Amino acid sequence: MQFLVNPNFDIIGKSKKAAILSFSLILIGIISIFFHKGLHYGIDFEGGTLIQMKFTDNTTAAELRTLLTDESLGKAEIQGSGENEFMVRVKIMGEGNETIDLIKEQLNSKEFEVRRVEKVGPKIGKELRQSAILAILGALFMILLYISIRFEFRFAVGAVAALFHDVIITLGLFSVFDFVITMPVIAAFLTIVGYSLNDTIVVYDRIRENRYSIKNKTLTEIINISINQSLSRTIITSITTFLVVLVLVLFGGEVLFGFSIAMLIGIIVGTYSSAFVASPILIWWEEKYPAKSVKKR
Repeated sequence: MQFLVNPNFDIIGKSKKAAILSFSLILIGIISIFFHKGLHYGIDFEGGTLIQMKFTDNTTAAELRTLLTDESLGKAEIQGSGENEFMVRVKIMGEGNETIDLIKEQLNSKEFEVRRVEKVGPKIGKELRQSAILAILGALFMILLYISIRFEFRFAVGAVAALFHDVIITLGLFSVFDFVITMPVIAAFLTIVGYSLNDTIVVYDRIRENRYSIKNKTLTEIINISINQSLSRTIITSITTFLVVLVLVLFGGEVLFGFSIAMLIGIIVGTYSSAFVASPILIWWEEKYPAKSVKKR
């Protein structure tokens, strides 16, 4: 299926404007993370109490949120786990049954059975945050190594810079809009890395082929041609994935919201960065460290 027939957009010509947009989004995110709202971590990372409850009457998650309004509970995370059964996460631990008693007081109009209580201490939450950061950094390092072997080091630098760009912008928007960061959101970040890399690899592969097949063209012209040749495939893939994730955002409920909104942002930013971040870095690298010749295959 061909979405665009012989497109000839000056993608590289718009790279300076794209750089301004990228730096602006990154700056806004950094300001929000370090000087404004910061990052809103969920129970998995900050610690708290998880309570599994089975209600005798028909109950919805929205109804529970309207009842659990005590400030000491913070913003309760509520997840359905069966018919009239819910997992409630709150950011307090309390001594003994103090947390359970407080929740029972808030839900005094409901009859329910407490089936399970688990507590996550702040130390464990800190360890999980560190593990999540190491997982993302480890993935980026392995990608740097893989692309250096498959292509060249300059390609690896461009790809990893684009992935950093995607993760930082997504993280910044989570801070700006005060979205909760949970373990599923970290899974979404790792998925974003894979999705964005796949798109970048397609463009890079076309650039590598065109460097051998197209003569009397500058690197800038070759990259522009390569992006345009990949554009139809990129748009079709991005639109179909975007629509699926958009359905999850709209109808997936609170449980899937963090994961799906991270994926939605990542798809948009990842598609953009493959053309406007990863590829222009190759030109910048060529200007700084010009290659002596193109290796023969």
